[in-house]
Amino acid sequence: MSEEIERIKCLIIGSGPAGYTAAIYAARANMAPVLYQGMQPGGQLTTTNEVENFPGYADGVTGPEMMIQLEAQAKRFDTDVRDGWVTKVDFSGGVHKVWINETKEIHADTIVISTGASAKYLGLESEQKYLELGGGVSACAVCDGFFYKGQETVIVGAGDSACEEAHYLSNICAKVTMLVRKDEFRASKIMAERVKNTANIEILFNTETEEVLGENDLVTGVRVKNNQTGDVNEIACTGFFVAIGHNPNTEIFKDYLNLDAAGYIEYEEPGTAKTNVPGVFVSGDAADKTYRQAITAAGTGCMAALEAERYLAAKGH
Repeated sequence: MSEEIERIKCLIIGSGPAGYTAAIYAARANMAPVLYQGMQPGGQLTTTNEVENFPGYADGVTGPEMMIQLEAQAKRFDTDVRDGWVTKVDFSGGVHKVWINETKEIHADTIVISTGASAKYLGLESEQKYLELGGGVSACAVCDGFFYKGQETVIVGAGDSACEEAHYLSNICAKVTMLVRKDEFRASKIMAERVKNTANIEILFNTETEEVLGENDLVTGVRVKNNQTGDVNEIACTGFFVAIGHNPNTEIFKDYLNLDAAGYIEYEEPGTAKTNVPGVFVSGDAADKTYRQAITAAGTGCMAALEAERYLAAKGH
């Protein structure tokens, strides 16, 4: 049974760099934002041990620490940060309706969606173990490649993103071994040719990962199997990168917002944070399948808050 309906000016859904940046800007504009942290408070960055490429942190910062600081900054300007997640929305009328934890109903003048995207993993127990330990498994070469400078790494994937990340790693690492499950790439021809022509990238087709190997909390190698011959081999490496795609956390919005074929929310106008529903804006990885960086997410969080402010001003709020 629904509780009493709460009416707010600005609702922010999600608590990564995009959500908290939107909150900071919205709060400073006297929009009294309410932010729901969602299923993963702090977003993907909370699974990142070291963040060294976000401007302003000369000595680097851990992902969780960075999110604690962003939350504190948002609260400093009186953002109402709450536990809970959105379970239902209705954007069909003039009022934006949202339900929290299936019970609490909120009517929001503006909404900023910052629900992010979740990296896909192979699902191996050993993969998840070293991912949680932070000792060598990553889904972002641009984020974590630097930590493997001069070392040997393995990357799994066959699409454009996998090829792009393999090429990125090849400029940092001594050797990159690329594991492709089928006998060809899914990537565009130009991307596939780029990795094929890179001297320190070795491509193993028809190859699947059986186990990520390690000692204590550090990755030392990968056991792989050729799915045509059945041959099993071990590859020495210190870093294991998974580049098999992301799932944008947008399913709940599909009946009201325009999504692309992969499920990312589409911008109504390029260069803005607008969706096809007036008063609903999107920021961060829920709409970004290209960059997926904390700094770009924060930038679009700023854009979404500024546009929400302008939307309210035009309506005389």
